[in-house]
Amino acid sequence: MMNITQQKDNRASSSKKQELYSWDKLIILSFLMLLLNTSAFAQNVVKGIVLDSDKLPMAGVTIQARPGTTKAQTDAEGKYAISIPAGATQLVFSFVGMETQTVSINNQSTINITMASLNNLDAVVVVGYASVKRSDLTGAATTVSAKDFNKGPLNAPDQLIQGKVAGVQMINNSGQPGGASTVRIRGNSAITGSGQPLYVVDGVALDGRSARPSTNAGVGGLTTSAGTGTTPDGNPLNFINPADIESMEILKDASATAIYGSRAAYGVVLITTKRGKSGDTKIDISASAGVGSIAKKVKVLSGDEYRAALKKYNLTTGDFGDNVDALDAITRTAYNQNYSLGISGGTNGNTFRVSLGYQDQQGIIKTTDFKKYSAGFNGNFKFLNSKKLGLDVNMISNQYLENIAPITTDAGFTGSLISQALSWNPTHSFYNPDGSLFIDYGSTTINPLAALAANSDKAKVSTILGSISPYYKITPWLEYRMLASVNYSAGIRRASTRSTLNLQGIQPDGNFLGGFASYSTAELITQQFTNTLNFNKEIVSKLNLNAILGYEYSNFINKGTINTATGFGSIDADYTDAFQTTAPANRTFTAFNNPTTQLQSYFARAILNYDSKYILTATFRADGSTKFGKSNRYGYFPSFAAAWDMKKEAFLSDAAWINQLKLRVGYGKTGNQDFPSGSAQQRYNFGNTNGQPTLIAINNANPNLKWQSDKQTNVGLDFGFLDNKLTGSIDYFNKTTNDLLFPQISFVPAVGGNVPTWINLPGQIINKGLELSLNGTIVDNDNVTWSLAGNATFIKNKVQNITGIIKTGALNGQGLSGVTTEVIQNGLPLFAMVTREYNGLDANGFSKYTDDGFTNYYVGNPNPKVIMGLSTNVRYKKFSFSANFNGAFGQSIYNNTANSVLAISNLGTRNISAALVNQSITESLANPIAASSRYIEKGDYVKLANATISYNIGNVGRAIKSLNLYVNGQNLFVITNYTGFDPEVNVNKSVSGVPSAGIDYTAYPTARTFNFGVNFSL
Repeated sequence: MMNITQQKDNRASSSKKQELYSWDKLIILSFLMLLLNTSAFAQNVVKGIVLDSDKLPMAGVTIQARPGTTKAQTDAEGKYAISIPAGATQLVFSFVGMETQTVSINNQSTINITMASLNNLDAVVVVGYASVKRSDLTGAATTVSAKDFNKGPLNAPDQLIQGKVAGVQMINNSGQPGGASTVRIRGNSAITGSGQPLYVVDGVALDGRSARPSTNAGVGGLTTSAGTGTTPDGNPLNFINPADIESMEILKDASATAIYGSRAAYGVVLITTKRGKSGDTKIDISASAGVGSIAKKVKVLSGDEYRAALKKYNLTTGDFGDNVDALDAITRTAYNQNYSLGISGGTNGNTFRVSLGYQDQQGIIKTTDFKKYSAGFNGNFKFLNSKKLGLDVNMISNQYLENIAPITTDAGFTGSLISQALSWNPTHSFYNPDGSLFIDYGSTTINPLAALAANSDKAKVSTILGSISPYYKITPWLEYRMLASVNYSAGIRRASTRSTLNLQGIQPDGNFLGGFASYSTAELITQQFTNTLNFNKEIVSKLNLNAILGYEYSNFINKGTINTATGFGSIDADYTDAFQTTAPANRTFTAFNNPTTQLQSYFARAILNYDSKYILTATFRADGSTKFGKSNRYGYFPSFAAAWDMKKEAFLSDAAWINQLKLRVGYGKTGNQDFPSGSAQQRYNFGNTNGQPTLIAINNANPNLKWQSDKQTNVGLDFGFLDNKLTGSIDYFNKTTNDLLFPQISFVPAVGGNVPTWINLPGQIINKGLELSLNGTIVDNDNVTWSLAGNATFIKNKVQNITGIIKTGALNGQGLSGVTTEVIQNGLPLFAMVTREYNGLDANGFSKYTDDGFTNYYVGNPNPKVIMGLSTNVRYKKFSFSANFNGAFGQSIYNNTANSVLAISNLGTRNISAALVNQSITESLANPIAASSRYIEKGDYVKLANATISYNIGNVGRAIKSLNLYVNGQNLFVITNYTGFDPEVNVNKSVSGVPSAGIDYTAYPTARTFNFGVNFSL
């Protein structure tokens, strides 16, 4: 028994040992599996960094493992880490505005990539009420993104694209901070109105006017004071902070612009503001400060040169023994500072962005400045589990304050500040022996320092632009969207001239105490309601239809008040705070409320794309406007275009060096309603005569007034070669403007006098030309990149089939009262300069003219024949340099300043142009002031508009990301033979609402600025 029992025990013991051994093996195997799994997990995490083409880190890039749904995003340093699920073989890197890249994993643990901007093929661009792929475009449209904008302390968005786009000329009318600009797309065709493009901000079309009360006499304006003239306008785009703009799309031909119908005759500029992106909350900060000084002076005589001139002409008076520089006395080193803050983020497709901005820019003219406060918010929200319901919210709020110089566009012989400074006798002190300002009562010579001290002109404009846009994706290919917006802008302006100034109507005279003040307000309100239905689907194999159908209603309100008073005397208060101190008979009060304009529109567009090779676009818009007569209330604006992507054809499939070759052809019709509200109606002003209300006619009715229209043909070729290292486009355009809107003055007296009747003039304005854009990447490696971009436009302008002559281009100043120098005339360019033809001086020093000056000749063209832009960007490791040039050639400038302000007849009392004393023939002091081709100068120029040197420090610690330091310069130099302050000038010299071009008259000088700035993120 014992033996048997022992055997059982031995078997039991052996079984336990085997069981323990099995558990040991299982534990060891499990441990090994755990190690293997840990090792495998470590190998399945891929890390890396994503850079842009400038080798800067990119935050917010989405990385997705495929096949699968695992995603990750780069942080502020551009770094990412993503776990690779089983079976995934690729990583897909995507970012809005950049080319999507797909990279094979191939057991790599680190993958670093550099993302490139979309190559104009797959980029999504806004083209009016919707977005399409650039490869689907058939019209002429150019996108300028934030990284390509002009740099520096800019006031308004239009300055961002100067010199950047073929066919677009942007002119700063003067150097005034916040001053107006002139933007021309494919030439000048406006014989009334502004001729400016339509601006659309995040789907909201702007009114195009500024609520800053003007100083133009008449309805909706005021006169600053007797003898001083009209101050230049401000820029209606000042309410937008340039730092908040993501991109600007410029639509140039009718195929692209016809969707905006009656407001698109002068082109369309679509402004898209920055949006938040999903991911961690991000704070972007930028700050800059700088100094500015006058870029160029007009050459007049110094004190010693003036004395030498007096001696040369044997004049015994006019030397007061001093040596002063009046232009130096009224100018200064001006300081500017700019700050912008953006906070953005979001999750699950719900994103937001909040922005704040502050700008403080001193003018180089003493007492002038421009301050701007801005705030913005936009949100993009999605609802329901399906995320089919969405809501976009946008808000821009802004207030800017201006101190405006007493510089005017139409001052008489007493001049405004610039002419007073230029013509000041340089041997005469500005001060009396006791230190007080010298004021010569009884004389028409104004001390410019006294003018600065006596004048005050302050404007404040507050603007809110808000919109909400709910939408619902009915199906993946059908979406309904509604947009409702309000743009409210209110302006207040207080202007005064103290009685101390020796100016007629201002200085005391007998019982008149002297002095002038005005207080004016203005309100602009625009409401827009838009409903659209978007369809985008492959309807049959290889054939895709992208279509939109829409209805839009807008109304426009403009109203305000004007108060003026004289006879304040020497009260110790701001005149605009003390109207009650003046005699009631010296006060005026006027209110205006222009007829509300309503615009009702129906529009549609269809884009058919077959096999990504053949594309057809058709657009139609019907606009009904209360501005027009009952017989022509509606206008109809169709367009058609086609494109052929030849690169997709078999015969070019093997041409690896060709990346893109697309031919575009288009034709369409757009309209213009840029003229006063109520112009087709019999319109009156309220007045008062002998205590009784009266009606004063403004314009006569014309029930047959119809739309001005532009018909345009465009043929273009887009190309990309050598891996898109060389890209560009060539476009030929031919634009004809018909049914020209014009205020014709009746020869039969109407009620209250002769007033205009708005008519459609027979005749056409023709602009045709050739645009060329080139972009090249010359060097591109990890350490060095160099790119070059240029554009040139060759353009011809002509008026045809117009009967009679329309005069404009008023000249002002001593000896030029009632003189004009430009015409709209058959066979000539628009605003052709027609005046006496100057043939030098005769032996006695008097001007000689063809036909003794009895005949006027066509002697100048203010429209450039060539406009150009050139940009370059160079990077070496962390250093980068960019420069932007712009220029124009073939245009003439009429120098009204040299004509009337600095004439030889001034010698002995006022200053003269330095060029007059060194002529081969001594000019007679009795040579009369007269308009002639003597004062028409070549306006050709090339300007280095801005240049920037920056150093990308990168991340500093854990908080500061992408730290970048830069130095920027603006208006660094200009190559020109023009003798005025700046050939980039366009003073408003309109006559009876007919605009002018290319006239310079005592404009605010241009500043050269240098700025130091910093950008970083948190």
